Amino acid sequence: MNKKVILKILIFVILGLFIYLLFTTTSILMYSNIDEKRNADVAIVLGAGATDEGVSLVYRERLDHGIWLYEHGYVKALIVTGGTGEGNSQSDAAIARGYAMEQGVPKEDIYVEEKSTITQENIRNAKQIMESNSFQTAILVSDPLHMKRAMLMAEDYGMEAYSSPTPTSMYRSLTTKIPFLCREEFFYVGYRIYRLFT
Repeated sequence: MNKKVILKILIFVILGLFIYLLFTTTSILMYSNIDEKRNADVAIVLGAGATDEGVSLVYRERLDHGIWLYEHGYVKALIVTGGTGEGNSQSDAAIARGYAMEQGVPKEDIYVEEKSTITQENIRNAKQIMESNSFQTAILVSDPLHMKRAMLMAEDYGMEAYSSPTPTSMYRSLTTKIPFLCREEFFYVGYRIYRLFT
């Protein structure tokens, strides 16, 4: 194989990769605008960190949207997610439950998933909570740019889920959106590759 042929193949591969990444980026951006909120059994609020002093600003905005869905009758309960961060005495989910209770959600309507450290574990463990409590349908709540990957994972775990991103995401400016989008692009593509081998 001569150098010209190798160069053409290399250019073709690079061009194909560029097109795929451009398509994926566009897909993540377009999906971020989709809000499928409807009546469902439970809202699953994907974790975003907390300390013993309280939930992170990102997690707070996700929780506020989950609470709004509960208060407006879209769901009967919340599942809050997140394991115990380094240096914390309680899990992110337990801290999130405390926050939701402060906003008026009864403790008995809040389920905690407190073993996870990544989105995939959030969803897998939340699905187990759903099954244990006979919940059939869920609304997934996270930041808009996170929704495409989260919904793909929910589908893989056989969850009947609907996307409802928080409208008050902390990722609002270009300087915050672009890094978050790049991160999501990386993890979304990585998860698509992971799916091929599982």
